[in-house]
Amino acid sequence: MTYDELKSLLLDVQAGTCSPDTALARLAGFPAETVTDGDGQPFALLDHGRKLRHGFPEVVYGASKTPEQLAAIVARLNARHPNILVTRVSEAASQAVRSVTPEAHWDAVSRTLVIQRDTTHYGAGLIAVVCAGTGDLPVAREALVTCEVMGNMTTLVADVGVAGLHRTLSRLDTLRQARVVICVAGMEAALASVIGGLVAVPVIAVPTSVGYGTSLGGLTALFGMLNSCSPNVTVVNIDNGFGAGYVAALINRQIGL
Repeated sequence: MTYDELKSLLLDVQAGTCSPDTALARLAGFPAETVTDGDGQPFALLDHGRKLRHGFPEVVYGASKTPEQLAAIVARLNARHPNILVTRVSEAASQAVRSVTPEAHWDAVSRTLVIQRDTTHYGAGLIAVVCAGTGDLPVAREALVTCEVMGNMTTLVADVGVAGLHRTLSRLDTLRQARVVICVAGMEAALASVIGGLVAVPVIAVPTSVGYGTSLGGLTALFGMLNSCSPNVTVVNIDNGFGAGYVAALINRQIGL
């Protein structure tokens, strides 16, 4: 049930054209739905009310779920919501999902699976996703796909790390058109501070686990970004392109920003 549908239902109850019992019947199963396996054992409780609260349906984390579980979850979400996002999806799991929901699209680079029937742009402007190197591209594409399925105009600025600063500066006009910039970088992650110093909008920094030994699986990048001297830089978790994309999409919906 959408926000408008819920509001209309409440107005009908207020006007007396719909009884409370009828309204309760229409809301049966809202906002949660239990999903069970073949033996009747529950393994998921779907939060269908998430769209009313956040503006987008519940996003599914695909890692550690079986292909069968993911297929069942996506099928239930697909029955209620026009757009669905699943992250960290293996090829085997994507095949299981597409066997029951053929319209689902799997992106091998970002390991995301998307169903998008609503292509409305809800964001007020452009979100730029910048990645330092090609090795950071899977995380950057996860952020990009998240922004797109949530209804935003996006652009990807790839392979512009600080080892060749002229590459970043050559894309400055694009970056300054954005209302939000997502900066994805591993190694020492200096790119986030550079971008932050060049634009006057929020910069969401995503540290990646890309790098040699003392990168420590992304901890060096994380610490570097957390210690950025650019005050418009904020940071999400290591390799969390989804989290950055989600927050960027919410910021971009704020018309008055």
